[in-house]
Amino acid sequence: MKPQPIWLAARRVMVMLVMLMPGILTLGGTAQADYPYTDASLRQPNVPQGTVSKYRWTDSKIYPGTERDYWIYVPAQYDPEKPACVMIFQDGRGYVNEKGHSRVPTVFDNLIHQGEMPVTIGIFINPGVVPPAKPGTAPRSNRSFEYDSLGDRYANFLIDEILPAVSEQYNLVDSANGRAVAGLSSGGICAFTVAWERPDHFSKVVSYIGSFTNIRGGHIYPALIRKTEAKPIRVFLQEGSNDLDNLHGNWPMANQQMSAALKFADYDHRFVMGDGGHSGQHGGAILPDILRWIWRDYPGVKQETQQ
Repeated sequence: MKPQPIWLAARRVMVMLVMLMPGILTLGGTAQADYPYTDASLRQPNVPQGTVSKYRWTDSKIYPGTERDYWIYVPAQYDPEKPACVMIFQDGRGYVNEKGHSRVPTVFDNLIHQGEMPVTIGIFINPGVVPPAKPGTAPRSNRSFEYDSLGDRYANFLIDEILPAVSEQYNLVDSANGRAVAGLSSGGICAFTVAWERPDHFSKVVSYIGSFTNIRGGHIYPALIRKTEAKPIRVFLQEGSNDLDNLHGNWPMANQQMSAALKFADYDHRFVMGDGGHSGQHGGAILPDILRWIWRDYPGVKQETQQ
């Protein structure tokens, strides 16, 4: 038999190793872990289920000409005589979907039932779209303008338009301590911007794979955090080491810079880095622990969740 070249033998050994170690090594780069759901994200027997209702917002004064869907989750424990906490999710469809990345209604049902978070009404709101000007043409998304822009415009949209509309039906808390805001990607930086601009209305932020990059100037946040007096907000950041790296910036590096700045400025914050990509899978899987953490010291929440 003719001797094999050394390079060919080495290549065959490498192929054998790859075949023998599925899930540990891939030829395209580092393998990404699977993040399974825990029991808190699964339907449990004897846990009361809240209700979800869908609405349409078509009369925005802050974003004129836009239309959007939104959903309201109301827990079974809601009492109209007692103000409920509120948590607003951007890109709402992905969060309210029972088979989506976060399964929020199920998680809320389980944690509220266990006393691990307060009675909380969820508002799941989609970004606005501008209807097509002519039949047969596509609508225009307003998502990046609303979510990636800095300033208080979107915060005021929530405060002046959405919250008053929901308050007509449900008794919501007025204090920032009982209000949280969440989002993914551009929705993640949007959530931070809302609380940064209006900490008098929102004190808690949850961001999955937040776009703290230069899409519309959001890359300046780490410097602003370091040079601005700390604001009374609590921030949870989730990121993946295989997230985006493009002309706008590097998402893993941007989130690490955010975490470092929040630590420097002595914010109450947590940062979890996984190895996922630009996906809600990791954040959705750990959402129960995120919620336990952000609500840990709210009145009435079980003390053991405060650790």
